[in-house]
Amino acid sequence: MKDSTSASPSSNVSVSGELDADRLMKRMFNAAIAIAQPSLRVPDFLPTPPRGRLIVIGAGKASAAMAKAVEDHWEGPLEGIVVTRYGYAVPCKRIEIIEAAHPVPDEAGLTAAKRMLQRVSGLTAEDLVLCLISGGGSSLLPLPAEGMTLQDKQDINQALLASGATISEMNCVRRHLSAIKGGRLAAACYPARVVNLIISDVPADAAADIASGPTVPDPTSCADALAVLKRYEIKVSPAVIALLESGRSETFKPDDPRLPHIETHLIATPQLALEAAAREARAAGIEAHILGDSIEGEARDVGAVMAGIAKQVHRRGQPFEPPCILLSGGETTVTIRGNGRGGRNVEFLLSLGVALNGEPEVFAIAGDTDGVDGQEEIAGALLRPDTLSRARELGIRPTDRLENNDAHGFFQALGDSVVTGPTLTNVNDFRAIFIAAQHGNPRSN
Repeated sequence: MKDSTSASPSSNVSVSGELDADRLMKRMFNAAIAIAQPSLRVPDFLPTPPRGRLIVIGAGKASAAMAKAVEDHWEGPLEGIVVTRYGYAVPCKRIEIIEAAHPVPDEAGLTAAKRMLQRVSGLTAEDLVLCLISGGGSSLLPLPAEGMTLQDKQDINQALLASGATISEMNCVRRHLSAIKGGRLAAACYPARVVNLIISDVPADAAADIASGPTVPDPTSCADALAVLKRYEIKVSPAVIALLESGRSETFKPDDPRLPHIETHLIATPQLALEAAAREARAAGIEAHILGDSIEGEARDVGAVMAGIAKQVHRRGQPFEPPCILLSGGETTVTIRGNGRGGRNVEFLLSLGVALNGEPEVFAIAGDTDGVDGQEEIAGALLRPDTLSRARELGIRPTDRLENNDAHGFFQALGDSVVTGPTLTNVNDFRAIFIAAQHGNPRSN
């Protein structure tokens, strides 16, 4: 993983020998990303060859890398088409790779969705569709429901992203305003058998929420989608309201006869990534504790709560004895209040820093495992005990930046952003808090 950070002298806290806090946290982040690489995860889940054709389809930030892994380990004939985010393409020989926009969809994604539906039409029961799905697929397959336009989808998507809605709520709306999500793509494959290989980027690994579930049944309803729009006061056209109220855009349910031959495998998950990071910490002699892989809520609120836990560990040795690392994953949300440059991971981290207020011996990293936090090509950032004081020396007020949703601007000014480039996977957010020593028993240089 490449990064744009530069370690300051205060970042070198020695625990269990010569252990650099920054380097340990980056190694953990690297380990979380490495364990979820498609080249490692895909081969063990490949199905047996069908009697008929193998058609490969897919969408998401990891889909091109997944397609390459299929090509590398499949001996028989195959063909297909997948769509991934701009910059995330991996060259394939037999599977066509299309790039499109994320998180706000564009015409390239619309074209890819139409072509994907065409590719799976006219299949037989002897054929097999191998579907490669990862996070990001919702915006990469933006085929609007009947009566809607791409502009409608773009406007609603931007409103959802700014609303503070959870990923489950956002994807409920997206499924019901789509002509390809919510099991519709799987129904288009009928009567062919469908095998899903999925890299999860959502809390609880709910398959219907990963890329809005194009090839799995959906338990939610049009009424649920309407409730989300009302709850977050998202303005949509009368045509959209009428579409949802009529039930014409209802998704495919688990008992639908067109979805009888679907097999789904979660090949990489946030929990898998956190366990890999924990092993990396323990190999360095530091105990790691996984607090949860499905933590949700406002990023700034989660940051404040995590700061309280870190303080209790540092000051009281409860519930864990330092030195130790607190790991967590999931997907927080950000309600946009300002006009700064931010993402949910760096907003969490800045809120954590404000609440810690320079607590000694406490370090942290937060980043998106796909390499993109928010709409910036920045994965996340590092937090150190002197982060706030260094910011103030530069005339930067941390609380002002937090209120303006400008966490990327904050950490970039300090040289503490973490930039990975495309990671070719996506197992959601990664957060690690390192409490290097207990208060009153410092272990520092």
